[in-house]
Amino acid sequence: MEATEDLTQQALDKLAIMELPARYMRGLDRLDRDLLRAQFWDDAWMDYGIYTGGADGFADFCMEALSSHVRNHHIIGQNLVEIDGDQAYGEVYFQAYHRIVGEEGEERDVVIAGRYVDRYQKRAGIWKFAYRSEVVDWARDDPAADAFLAGSGNIWGERKPDDSLYQRDAMKRPAS
Repeated sequence: MEATEDLTQQALDKLAIMELPARYMRGLDRLDRDLLRAQFWDDAWMDYGIYTGGADGFADFCMEALSSHVRNHHIIGQNLVEIDGDQAYGEVYFQAYHRIVGEEGEERDVVIAGRYVDRYQKRAGIWKFAYRSEVVDWARDDPAADAFLAGSGNIWGERKPDDSLYQRDAMKRPAS
């Protein structure tokens, strides 16, 4: 029975760890600083090359860097986690889309793809990032290419609190 309990706990730990990048990405895409910051321990350390430092400074850096973008969309790919007691190591593939306004006022689509190299710690039963590094594998910068959707009626992603994600009442079927 003990082996089954160990496997169950390991599966629960992996699930908790694998939700961290999803909440991290939501924090970036919705410009939700508090959500982004909550994924890191207070003494966590980040090394992105363009930013090296602690969790509070990192959350501020991200909000400032992304606030001028028209929109952002991050996708998580392979997510490998190796648990070693109350510590774990991971590699998470990502693609990060950024709609920006270029120097001459034209909208551009920037895509950066790579991997996060992470160390997680479990404290008082909770997993959070203790270390996160971003490794860039490739990037593109192209003219915006979705003008054909203008006036289409599509619902576009927004920032917190305007995004559909936060409009919980709208998700309920109206009474007939």
